[in-house]
Amino acid sequence: MRSPHDERGSALVELSWLGILLVLPVLWIVMSVFQVQRGAFGVSTAARAAARAYSLAPDDATGLARARTAARVALDDQGGAEATPEVRVSCTPYPADCHQGTSVITVSVRSRVVLPLMPSVLGGNRPSFALDATQTVPIGQFQEVGGGG
Repeated sequence: MRSPHDERGSALVELSWLGILLVLPVLWIVMSVFQVQRGAFGVSTAARAAARAYSLAPDDATGLARARTAARVALDDQGGAEATPEVRVSCTPYPADCHQGTSVITVSVRSRVVLPLMPSVLGGNRPSFALDATQTVPIGQFQEVGGGG
């Protein structure tokens, strides 16, 4: 005869709940790490593309517009469509005219990656991870070649 407090089968139920409680946080951590890694690669690629675009431009204003566009495209290619890149350009030894002589251009790109599956009700904005990358290019390293033959 079985007792009213028979616990056969309860270990399976407890193990199932324990598995769910342990697997979900680990899954979220893995997804977050991949999201941040994808963002880091995108920001690094964006800085490199922006530096090239800036150095190939005929002047500083055009260069900044091209650098911002190149950074936006590079982030979009890595799935960072929701991120807005912040592009900053500095140059030495001629800060007023980066396309002069032997200037060295430094392009910095900053962005944020929103962590997956985190609602905004937990404290205002959704949790995010800040990313930045810098690329330095001397003027003349990248030369635009004409299509003539």
